[in-house]
Amino acid sequence: MKKVLAIINPISGTGSKKNIPDLLGKAYNASEYELFLTYTKAAGHAEELARRAASEGYDHVIAVGGDGTVNEVARGLVGSQTALGIVPKGSGNGLARSLGLSMKSDQVIQQLVSGRRIAIDSCELNGRPFFCTCGMGFDAAVSRTFAEASTRGPVTYLRTMIEEYRSFKPETYRLDINDGERTLETEAFVLVVANATQYGNNAYIAPEADLSDGLLDLAIIRPFPVLEAAMVLGDLMLGKLAGNKHYETERIKSLRIERPTAGAVHIDGEPLELGTTIDIKLRPHSLHVIIPQ
Repeated sequence: MKKVLAIINPISGTGSKKNIPDLLGKAYNASEYELFLTYTKAAGHAEELARRAASEGYDHVIAVGGDGTVNEVARGLVGSQTALGIVPKGSGNGLARSLGLSMKSDQVIQQLVSGRRIAIDSCELNGRPFFCTCGMGFDAAVSRTFAEASTRGPVTYLRTMIEEYRSFKPETYRLDINDGERTLETEAFVLVVANATQYGNNAYIAPEADLSDGLLDLAIIRPFPVLEAAMVLGDLMLGKLAGNKHYETERIKSLRIERPTAGAVHIDGEPLELGTTIDIKLRPHSLHVIIPQ
C-alpha cells in the first residue's frame, strides 16, 4: 500500500483540530493508502518530518494547520516525488484556496483521498522557499503587526490595516528583472512577487497568476490618494486590480530588489526582517500537490 503521513500542528491556525484524526482515519480506511499521523512539537519540526517522509517514499504528506505549517511541509517536500496535501486550518489559507481545495475539513479530506496530483512551481527568496507570495511595503508591515496580535481572523486583519495605513511611508525600489534584462526604479505602496493569485482570504493581489506556468507575477500598487483607498481595497478583494490605475503587473522569471532600508518582508504570510538586497528566483514544476478531481 502507498503510505500517507498527516502532520498536524496542534497550535497553529484557527479552529479545533480534535476531530481531524478521526476524519482522516475514516476517509483513508477504505482507500489504497496506509495512513500515519504525527504532531509537530516546535517551529521547523513539520519541515523535518516532511523531508523524512519524502526520503522514505511516502506518496503524499498532509499539512494540517495554517499557512506557516503548509509552508514548512512544502519546504520539506519541494524537489521530491512526494506530494503535498492540505487540510487548511489557518486564517488565510492562500495555497489551499489557490488549489481549489474546500475550507471544510470533512470535504477537503475527501478531496485528498480521491484527488489527483499536479506539479506546481515554487520560488526562493534569498534561498528560502515560498509557494504563494512574498512582498514588501504596506502588506509586509501589516503582516508583521498582525503576527503579534492576540487574536486572528479578518476583523483583526482589517483593524491592523487601518492602524498601519495611518503611519506607513512608501519607499522607492530598484528592480533588476530577469538577471539584467532590464532595470527600473519605482515608488511602491505594495511590491509583491506572486506565484499564486492571492495572499489568502480571497485577497487577489495577482488575479492572473498561474501556479504552473513557469513564471512569476510582479505586482506593484503605487501610492494613491487616501480617498481612493477603499476602491483599491475593493478591487483587491474582488479580483479586479488589473483594471485599477494604481496597479501594474508583469510576468518575470527572476528579480533582484534593492531598497533604501532593511525591514519587514512577508513570505507566504509570515513576516521576516531582511536587508536591503533581495533575490527572488523560480523553480518550475518543483512541488507535487494533491488537488480535487
